[in-house]
Amino acid sequence: MHESRAAQVRAFLGSLQQQLCGEFAAADGTRAFLRDPWERGGGAEALAGEGITAVLEDGALFERGGVALSDVRGARLPPAATARNPHLAGRAYRALGVSVVMHPRNPQVPTSHMNVRYFSAGDVWWFGGGFDLTPYLPYQADAANWHRAAAAACAPFHAGLYAHLRRSCDEYFYLRHRSEARGIGGIFYDDLNEATPDFGMPWERCFEFMRAVGAGYLAAYRDIVQRRRDTPYGERERRYQLYRRGRYVEFNLVLDRGTLFGLQSGGRTDAVLMSMPPTANWAYRSPEAELDARLLPFLTTMRGHDWLAGEVPA
Repeated sequence: MHESRAAQVRAFLGSLQQQLCGEFAAADGTRAFLRDPWERGGGAEALAGEGITAVLEDGALFERGGVALSDVRGARLPPAATARNPHLAGRAYRALGVSVVMHPRNPQVPTSHMNVRYFSAGDVWWFGGGFDLTPYLPYQADAANWHRAAAAACAPFHAGLYAHLRRSCDEYFYLRHRSEARGIGGIFYDDLNEATPDFGMPWERCFEFMRAVGAGYLAAYRDIVQRRRDTPYGERERRYQLYRRGRYVEFNLVLDRGTLFGLQSGGRTDAVLMSMPPTANWAYRSPEAELDARLLPFLTTMRGHDWLAGEVPA
């Protein structure tokens, strides 16, 4: 039963990766994704598995984009996983997922991230994932459409699911050491199975939700990219984008559970770190105080704003 379910998830993730790579390469128009298949295992290795790391670099639209498919098995869970689930310590496991990060060249276009994953360890299984948006310049219309797409993905499954997953996203993608949100949020979930309090669903519905998250992300981000890709920018906006990208790097290296899991479990380092922007800057003070004054209050407001009510801003 468990292997049959994993096979269904694996087939879907492979088709999702192909779709995302095709859509984003077509949008860029100048670069294709380099597909790097990998496989490891056998002998006494603790970690075995396979996957495809697909990366687009130095495109006209996307300065870097990564769509990584992984299917790994391990003899025992790494500390990043057992810290939250100590009852699984010492268990063999299987983890499958697709993770996406797109870093546009134009600072008017936000960075996006999406992840969907499936985990099993013996008779225990769960789904996780979500998507979030990291703008460098604030657009209320983009935020409204992004959150409405997230709510639409959740609506068929539970009336309160979007509100719950949005709060989880706001809490997770937060740089506590700076008291700053990484972006405008979206949805984030982990450990979703039939026993999840208030939102538990049988395996088939959880799998259906995984598919809805993947489709919702692609449609929402594609629309934002199309709307902003030709918006003019100058050196000032570009300099600020590189500065804010530093926050993205800080989160991934210090706080992101997926990054920690990948590195601690012996994953391929370059593939784990494909989510990093190709260039980023750090400065003792922000290089653009006026842009800070526009963006930072916007990010703070996002943590409580109801984008589902009223008209979508222009």
